Amino acid sequence: MTGEEGAISLRGHYALGHPVIGPRPLARTRSFTRRGGRMPHTHQRAWDRLADQVVLQVPLAAGDTSTVVDPGYRLDPEQVFGRRAPLVVEVGSGAGDALVAGAAARPDHNFLALEVWRPGTGHALAKMAAVNDGQALPNVRVVEADAALALRTMLEPGTVEEVWTFFPDPWPKARHHKRRLVDPDFSDAVADLLRPGGRWRLATDWDDYAKVMRDVVGAEPRLRLESTARFPLRPVTRFERRGTEAGRRITDLAYVRLD
Repeated sequence: MTGEEGAISLRGHYALGHPVIGPRPLARTRSFTRRGGRMPHTHQRAWDRLADQVVLQVPLAAGDTSTVVDPGYRLDPEQVFGRRAPLVVEVGSGAGDALVAGAAARPDHNFLALEVWRPGTGHALAKMAAVNDGQALPNVRVVEADAALALRTMLEPGTVEEVWTFFPDPWPKARHHKRRLVDPDFSDAVADLLRPGGRWRLATDWDDYAKVMRDVVGAEPRLRLESTARFPLRPVTRFERRGTEAGRRITDLAYVRLD
């Protein structure tokens, strides 16, 4: 891989020259390559009708197949949403259960989801239409991007009200733990984004990942554990049902950004 110094050059799961990740292999980005697949007809129809209103076209580092947002790009929420409002960022919105429930319950908040699974976004669009007379929810936008990198550069620090990270891929095999999203770098990025008094809400059904979350986020001096109660706006998802049916315990964590 070659390129001018400071330029972006990607091949497979490697990135070279990015100001955050540098010239090193990114095994964890296997969770953040764009994933497609066939959608059910109802989801495809929702995508075809509503995606232009909801899914943002942002500049990418290596063309349309990349999920690395150009590090020089800064998203302007007021311009994107057409208003100024508290911003909630969901990392890995999946099929949109929490995203749609939260946006419908909090119409006075803006919701930005980062998700690379396009069929999941199609499902989310169908859910929005089902609760909003066939239309997209006006306070939701989606970016198809590697969240761990995008959150470092795409948003202004100190401007986010809440970050949601519900049931991130647990990568249960020990040799894959390095691919887990919640690590010191990501915790640092979230702490940078949150306004003082803002919250990071997490949930997992894997006890060892819950321990990692508590150890990693607990080591971030700008964040303090506020609650382990279930977040009332978080609906029961298929991931949670699978976990409880398998006998796994659900852990909720909420951290507040200190002054």
